Amino acid sequence: MNFTAQDVAKLRAQTGVGMMECKKALTDANGDFEKAIVLLRERGLKAVDKKQGRIASEGLVQSYIHMGGKIGVLVEVNCETDFVAKSDAFQNLVKDIAMHIAAANPKYVAEAEVDPAELESEKEILRVQALNEGKPAAIVDKMIEGRIKKFYEDVCLLNQHFVKNPDMTIKDLLTEATLKIGEKISIRRFVRYELGEGLEKRNDNLAEEVAKQMANKQ
Repeated sequence: MNFTAQDVAKLRAQTGVGMMECKKALTDANGDFEKAIVLLRERGLKAVDKKQGRIASEGLVQSYIHMGGKIGVLVEVNCETDFVAKSDAFQNLVKDIAMHIAAANPKYVAEAEVDPAELESEKEILRVQALNEGKPAAIVDKMIEGRIKKFYEDVCLLNQHFVKNPDMTIKDLLTEATLKIGEKISIRRFVRYELGEGLEKRNDNLAEEVAKQMANKQ
């Protein structure tokens, strides 16, 4: 064995995976720590895929208020059991997701929810931009494909980079949580309110407004 109990403990602390799984990964990786992490991730993703068919009807609706009441968020995150829903790990996860929504302002949970008309409109805008940049028509479609990926990152919650750790997306965050908690976890829906959003804003100069009021009194 080319590793110690301390290595197993370190791997567990870094990945959140059980001791036996960490020991097996280190054994299969011949003690190579980085390779063991890769093995755990590959096995974990397979385990997550198996959980996707399960029913997740428990969970939590979390609220988050930001900037002294100027931004408010409600989000529903689901898991499989009430036991997990009441756990600190799950509740902290939901709080982080609500906070992220407040900061990043997504419009949809996932790509499948994007309005087809909006998507086509975005593609047409990107097509015109690419042609105006002088790009050859033969590669425009390829460019649009790459730029649409950025569009999804802007508007889809699961595609966005997590504000507390930009190295991972929200989808990665859910995958990591699923591995650690051991249940299917999904974001069902959210709503985000911003004070004054959609209202016509007044642009009157205050001094001019005061002058008008004084003139009316004369």
